[in-house]
Amino acid sequence: MHYKKSFLSVALSCCAVFALMAFNFTAIAQETPKEEDYFKIFKVSAPEGLLLEVGGLAVLPNGDLGVSTRRGDIFIVENPSSRQPFFRLFASGLHEVLGLAYKEGALYCAQRGELTKLVDTNMDGKADVYETIYSWPLSGHYHEYSYGPKIASDGSFFVSGNVAFGDEEWWRGESRVPWRGWIMRITEEGTMEPWATGMRSPCGLGLVDGELFYADNQGDWMGSGGIWHITKGAFTGHPAGLRWTGEANSPVELTTEQLYALVDPRQTKNEHGRYVKPENVESEEFVSLYEMKEDVPPLRLPAAWLPHGILGISTSEITQIPEGNFGPFEGQLLVGDQGQSKITRVFLEKVKGEYQGAAFDFRSGFRSGVLRMAWAPDGSLFVGETNRGWGSAGDANEGLERLVWNEKVPFEMRAVRAMPDGFEIEFTHPVDKKSAEDMASYEVESFIYKYHPVYGSPPVNSEQRMVKGVKLSEDGMKARIIVDNLRQYHVHRLTLKGIRSKDNFYSLVHPTAYYTLNNIPEGPKLTLAEVSTQNSASQLNKKQTTASAEKNAGGQKAATQGNGGGQAATEQALTFADIEPLLQKNTCTACHNKDKRQVGPAFVEVAKRQYSEDEIVELIYNPKPQNWPDYATEMPPMPQVPKEEALKIARWINSLKE
Repeated sequence: MHYKKSFLSVALSCCAVFALMAFNFTAIAQETPKEEDYFKIFKVSAPEGLLLEVGGLAVLPNGDLGVSTRRGDIFIVENPSSRQPFFRLFASGLHEVLGLAYKEGALYCAQRGELTKLVDTNMDGKADVYETIYSWPLSGHYHEYSYGPKIASDGSFFVSGNVAFGDEEWWRGESRVPWRGWIMRITEEGTMEPWATGMRSPCGLGLVDGELFYADNQGDWMGSGGIWHITKGAFTGHPAGLRWTGEANSPVELTTEQLYALVDPRQTKNEHGRYVKPENVESEEFVSLYEMKEDVPPLRLPAAWLPHGILGISTSEITQIPEGNFGPFEGQLLVGDQGQSKITRVFLEKVKGEYQGAAFDFRSGFRSGVLRMAWAPDGSLFVGETNRGWGSAGDANEGLERLVWNEKVPFEMRAVRAMPDGFEIEFTHPVDKKSAEDMASYEVESFIYKYHPVYGSPPVNSEQRMVKGVKLSEDGMKARIIVDNLRQYHVHRLTLKGIRSKDNFYSLVHPTAYYTLNNIPEGPKLTLAEVSTQNSASQLNKKQTTASAEKNAGGQKAATQGNGGGQAATEQALTFADIEPLLQKNTCTACHNKDKRQVGPAFVEVAKRQYSEDEIVELIYNPKPQNWPDYATEMPPMPQVPKEEALKIARWINSLKE
């Protein structure tokens, strides 16, 4: 549940801007509703003085809600969806309960060192039996959190464990005791079976159609957050847990030495004999996780990458939307994020036997970090929150809220599916034919992450992909695009800024999808004869080129009139729309908001410090946490931000003083 910043290019292309101009959307489009217009957040009122740092949620058969806290208490909330819920203390004295499940009249929780069964045998409303189902070792390191349980179809339990960190190598995850960095399967009778390893901070476990998935976040060896499909014997990338693969009951045979023979762990020392923290090297040769597959048979790639700083910074719970809930999104996944206090949505499909799919923004604005989710009988979603002192978006350190759909369907990409020659995009409402058949409405970029011992990775190998044609379905609900040179194993960012709905000309609530293309499906490809190749952006470019040539044909008149016109244009005030792509690319928005405090201070607060532009740039490269003592999470150095971009960001921050 730690994070560091990374890069991601999300700049709005000229093509999309030209498309907007060509369609003259500003003249005819209605104001597009936002995510909060469809999914409302309601606070669940807790007793005054109760610090509800939620670690686990479980809905009971009668509709009551079990709530565990990281401080070791478990409450039963009666009538949790009402205006006056009643909180009853069910159990206390437990050790940082970060998961809760209900089974056959009992609650099961994951404490730091054990799976515990809690039973109220005398029916007085409180647990009087605390039974240890299985216990595991602890070294005492603060980062050895344990999560779960999730109940499998056979009644067994899945529990996961965080790694610790080194003493001198404080940045390096390590497994000091068995089975840190693993997922364990535990039976009701107390038999433990190591299930899979390669986990760093496996806060999010989830069962999807009976199959196990887990979420991890950016860190050492983890280029970005993502969700993985887990089968017995899987290895997901972090080497710490490989320490225990020599044990007789390990389902993984890969050793630490075998992995390090393929990728350098960079355990180097300086002239004083001290370990040097590995940092990203911009021009280095590197490998990506997918390039290790052939030599590392148990390796599993993410079913969906969740780009760091864009779709969260500290992933948590995975929950599947039940049938009948949240309209067109039933069956899809919701993934919580602790740092950005948000929930993302993931559409998965199986291609050549492997899961892959698209991730979208879904709902932000929760009062604290989203850690746990559970479905209420009325179809609303309980959201349990804590920032655990690390900081998160929102104005509180903890919380319990409900997310309620108002039964109105937003204009969204419902799904993105891989095709042999591109993607098929399914919408929740019919699209406007003119906008959907214009190639300028679509932008595609692909990238991947490094697999290295550095804390996180910038997106690398980024390339724009050309959209060569569009085929719209008769009902306007699907658009199939031909994309030049699909790149297997890469994330493909699809941005649909130009698409409008047929009925009211709304733009998409969330116009960007991130599709993880582990496999390219086979099948027939579209021909150019059956698609639209209209491109309003290229037509507008031609007109502008012609107009510019005509204007300058008279002899550089514009350049000679007025002294310093170019400088004036350069110094023109930057707007948020101008700077937002740079803030997102350099993941500034992962921790900072323009007006509100998040993990770090608001940009307007930075502006009040009266720093010069050069001073802000220097603070980007070499932060001074002592300048912001009331923020728990220190900003890491960001030397990878290009100087030109850092100066532009600094100039915009200082413009906020006005």
